[in-house]
Amino acid sequence: MSDGSSAQPAAAGVGPATLLWLIAGLLMLQPLATDLYLPALPGIAAYFDVGVATVQWTLSIFVATFGAWQLVAGPLSDRFGRYPVVVAGAFVYCGASLLAMAAPTIEVLVGARLLQAAGACSSLVGARGIVRDLRSPTEAARLLASASTIMSFAPLLGPLLGAYLFVAFGWRSAFAALAALSVLLATAAATRLQETNRRRNPNALRLRPMLRIYLEVARSPAFRAYTLASTATYGGLFAFISGSSFVLMRVLGLSAVGFAASFATMVAGYLVGTLICRWLVARRGLQRTIGAGAALQVLAGTTMAALVAAGVHVPASIVAPMFFYGVAHGMIQPPAQAGAMAPFPHSAGAAAALMGFVMMLTAALVGLWIGASYDGTMFPLAFTICAASVASALVAFTAVRRHGDVAAHG
Repeated sequence: MSDGSSAQPAAAGVGPATLLWLIAGLLMLQPLATDLYLPALPGIAAYFDVGVATVQWTLSIFVATFGAWQLVAGPLSDRFGRYPVVVAGAFVYCGASLLAMAAPTIEVLVGARLLQAAGACSSLVGARGIVRDLRSPTEAARLLASASTIMSFAPLLGPLLGAYLFVAFGWRSAFAALAALSVLLATAAATRLQETNRRRNPNALRLRPMLRIYLEVARSPAFRAYTLASTATYGGLFAFISGSSFVLMRVLGLSAVGFAASFATMVAGYLVGTLICRWLVARRGLQRTIGAGAALQVLAGTTMAALVAAGVHVPASIVAPMFFYGVAHGMIQPPAQAGAMAPFPHSAGAAAALMGFVMMLTAALVGLWIGASYDGTMFPLAFTICAASVASALVAFTAVRRHGDVAAHG
């Protein structure tokens, strides 16, 4: 059976600038799907007359589906190529955004978010596979960091745009904006992107070989180390994403625009972190970059918990430490993603999928915990973020330090 490689265009056919901007755009789909409508979450709860735990399902179902669908999207991209997975995912995302915009009930909105997650997931898995196809581990980390720098402007400006849209037009306008942006990106990907998977696996979608590949990936100590690093840092970030609007707006009294500005502070930190990552990973490698990020992250998380425990119940007690948490996240996430995929040149899609599944399943559980533990105080959010930062440091200085040398796989 042919592996289909003869039909592949040359990898060099994707220009560096085109590759960077398309990867950045595809990376934007997932954070935009959460960050743009965050200022409207309390308004959505009020519109449908549901509680915090119920409206949190619009976030939790998104990340749970995003994680689970990676187990399908990864093998799809290994079998049929990155291009069809990316383009189809972007168009599904657009259709789901339109459905969310028109949702008459909270149940329909949750269902639309499920479809939106599948579309975003397909595009992201395909994008990560493209990076692994074209770059060595260190180069991939630098490319992901560069794309993340561009992508960070989406969550930086997204909540602010979402706040103004919510105030002016109501919560449905956020999903209208997502539909418009995604159709533009889908069209750009369809017309500009070229296939990069020159090692298609004809057995990637067969159940037994698929399970064997996932088992092979999971057995890799390097994969486990980098996946745990990615999961720990994202767990704390998602706690902030899912709980900050209620804490900062309901508990501390910020307006929607004030919340958006506070959220943008964290994203600004992430932007700074990706710039540091690009410089540091080229000089110190993946492991030391993650270690430096984790050291900063645990300092940020413990400071937040200490301020809240000491009774300093003001927005700055959350916002200031989250700036530095964001810096650390920008330093950790790109090399962790590159390191997890590095040992698997023939099944990069499956590796990216399994990593994403673990990361997003954990995030979904964190989101449910934040909704269930919300008690009208700052304590659950601050202590959850602190716990994630401690886990991040433990992983960085044990598993990543011992098992994270992937230079030989470049």
